[in-house]
Amino acid sequence: MSQRIADTHIHIWDFKKAEYAWLKGNTSILNRSYSIEEIETERKNCGISAGILVQAANNFEDTDWMLHTASQHEWIKGVVGWLPLMDPDATVKALQNKYGKETYFKGVRHLIHDEPYADWLLQEPVLVSLGILAEHNIPFDVVGILPAHIETALEAAKKVPGLRMVFDHLNQPPIATGERFGQWGELMKEAASHPEFYMKISGMGTTTGKGEGWISADIQPYVEFVLEHFGTDRCFCGGDWPVSLLAGSYTAAWKNYRTVLMELLDKESLDKVLYTNAARFYSF
Repeated sequence: MSQRIADTHIHIWDFKKAEYAWLKGNTSILNRSYSIEEIETERKNCGISAGILVQAANNFEDTDWMLHTASQHEWIKGVVGWLPLMDPDATVKALQNKYGKETYFKGVRHLIHDEPYADWLLQEPVLVSLGILAEHNIPFDVVGILPAHIETALEAAKKVPGLRMVFDHLNQPPIATGERFGQWGELMKEAASHPEFYMKISGMGTTTGKGEGWISADIQPYVEFVLEHFGTDRCFCGGDWPVSLLAGSYTAAWKNYRTVLMELLDKESLDKVLYTNAARFYSF
């Protein structure tokens, strides 16, 4: 039996379907619509048999477009969508009237790294909404880029017991500077001691700062670190396409992830990190 692989971090966006504020004025290759069909050949060649679509805008339109897309593609197993966390009543209504009934609605994310304050999650209405997610057993993706985002997540975990959270892209470890492992490492050790925190090994090519020149050796110490502290039951993987294109192809990214993981893990643990942990976290 060939190795099962789940890609838990895929973006799609369509400028005709939703508004993506962070792409306004963006001069990179990302400033166009991206459809799931564009990676069909590569994802098959990479052995990806399950995918999770992840929100790229703080609006319902983006979430609805992802849910529609998921319903049209058998290999897409779920969507990490958006809810208006600043408004707990609206969050409850959205779950009751629509998203709580959606088979593919598997998690929630907000672009906290685009908010002006790193402690955005600690506002009282947001904490109430996070409690609602916990009551519905809906996990939350933490997209942080600063140590302060890890600190915020740690505080949120204390205030909202039972909420499962995953750090997208390892919350930007200091790969570009080569630091081993500094403030990031100390905070992640603390997070690892909390059983509701998970780690998504994703988006690491862009984090290296090397563009298309990154190799598996660049990320191996950081992957090894999170596997050591979070364990092989709380880590899983994602490609971060199409943002990952800023650092090379979909195929190249997955080659590097697999190279590192095959170096560090036995067969049983490899299956957990590449597939079963993701299936358990996102319920597919």
